[in-house]
Amino acid sequence: MRITKFDCITVALPYTHDGPLTGFGGADWPNLPYLLVRVETEDGLVGWGEAFGYTVIPATREILLNQVKPLAMQCDATDIAGTMEHLQKTLHIFGRGGPTQFALAGLDIALWDLAGKRAGMPVAQLLGGMRRRSIEAYTSLLKLNEPAIVAKACEKAMERGFRAVKLHEKTVPAISAAREALGPDIPLMVDVNCAWSLSEAEEICRKLIDLDLFWLEEPTWPPEDLSAMARLRERFDIPLAAGENIPNAWAFEPYAQSQVIDFLQPSVTKVGGITEMMKVVRSAEMCSLRIAPHSPYFGPGLLATLHIAAHTPLIDRIECFGVQLGDTLYGAGGFPDSSGLFHVSDRPGLGFDPDPEAIERCRIDR
Repeated sequence: MRITKFDCITVALPYTHDGPLTGFGGADWPNLPYLLVRVETEDGLVGWGEAFGYTVIPATREILLNQVKPLAMQCDATDIAGTMEHLQKTLHIFGRGGPTQFALAGLDIALWDLAGKRAGMPVAQLLGGMRRRSIEAYTSLLKLNEPAIVAKACEKAMERGFRAVKLHEKTVPAISAAREALGPDIPLMVDVNCAWSLSEAEEICRKLIDLDLFWLEEPTWPPEDLSAMARLRERFDIPLAAGENIPNAWAFEPYAQSQVIDFLQPSVTKVGGITEMMKVVRSAEMCSLRIAPHSPYFGPGLLATLHIAAHTPLIDRIECFGVQLGDTLYGAGGFPDSSGLFHVSDRPGLGFDPDPEAIERCRIDR
């Protein structure tokens, strides 16, 4: 089945959160930009994907339009595995991660959406079966810094129905404030985005041990230093999580086999899409590890993550970005309900297509 149209669409969703303007990757984010990939085949079906992301979108978009698109137009859209292997082999000289892999992820997700629509079944069913229709969400708060603001945001999260919270805080007072606000029974995760040296991490972990963290995410720099993670795992009884910056399924293998990481965290829009992420899931299953997907998205990347979670029991909770949107791509679809549960659509493909009017309101690449 030949691809007849291939488009990239950048949207920017307005948002607020419980603290001052902030962001990641060296920039503050006045809005949340997402890169959508629209693929149409000769039978008239349309599939939607998403490629990472945020301030790196211009680079990812350039690769999608100038490298991925010309190759994809020559491929059979129904042969997802063959198409992705061909593209990975052809483009590997430009990197097995980063914007090249992000771009491939966008196409792969769109092809799975197409496959589900063509088969008349949800993507989870194509993956081997939809084992559940609802999955618990946890809120992933942006950087808040001040302990009092952190505590208030945690209280609001519980009022919104969340029963697990992740912070992006680096200081013991801020993390302690969250634990005090949440009480002892709410799972608390902390992502420090590779902020600490090993010695700094050891010093801080001694102060965090009594806060009963559900996991500590990417505590050390550089993220590839498994020996540093092993040292922390040996010295402190704090579960460790990592993976959003691991570029492909093969690169996950040392992490899975080391038994140092308690939660592997592939990101479907970064690791290469559903095809590549399912390889990570199988690796985790062989090594008896849990999966905690990185998914701070509100587009096809989130829907793809939900379908993977609906299929595999290795995923307990799904990340939900801790913001309040001023506009949405799917209306009420793709959000947790008031009890903190995501509900996975059983409609064909990913279950939802972006609202054309929402795209028109939020599009920024005209």
